[in-house]
Amino acid sequence: MEKILYPSLIKYLASFNTGTEPLLIEMENFAAENNIPILSKDSAKFLTMLISIYKPRRILELGTAIAYSSIRMAQSLGKKGVVHTIEKSIDNITLAKENIEKASLKEKIILYEGNAFDILPNMGKKYDFIFLDADKNDYKRLFDYCMILLKSEGIIFIDNLLWKGYVASTRVPKDFRSSTKVIKEFNKMFLSQKNLQSIILPIGDGIGIGIKV
Repeated sequence: MEKILYPSLIKYLASFNTGTEPLLIEMENFAAENNIPILSKDSAKFLTMLISIYKPRRILELGTAIAYSSIRMAQSLGKKGVVHTIEKSIDNITLAKENIEKASLKEKIILYEGNAFDILPNMGKKYDFIFLDADKNDYKRLFDYCMILLKSEGIIFIDNLLWKGYVASTRVPKDFRSSTKVIKEFNKMFLSQKNLQSIILPIGDGIGIGIKV
């Protein structure tokens, strides 16, 4: 297979990642400075393009963090679209609320505070689109809830499935061995679901896309 993504080409493509609004740039810089994981620019752009094409009315996000992806998704929705997002970190919740307020999106982003395993069983209606980006050790259990809450022909979007490249590495740092094993097992399960058309794409840290059938 011919290699096409040489460092020079990655740098070339990155040169087109301009024009982001000031608030999102501020959030990107804050996340980088404070080691808060958010979607890469390529992954975020891909996410918002999918939403623009698919036009979901109801989105569920598992893992709000500072609301970077929440805001980007909400901005891509139609007038009647809404994002329900779940976050358990008190520090992140405070930051997320501030950023949602700055973005003037309080009417389109509903933030649920607490543990997803306590909140998800009480969710009523199903969702057109679900974004999973939470604790990797919880991915399998959260995925099971997602499949219950996802509508037929709905889309699930999952981040970090290449896990910094460690899923294909023979030398994994000690601190990442457990999480790498979890992601590798999750990927096998994700790609073998009979009720899901699924694929993992080498965008950002690895994006899983599934359409429920």
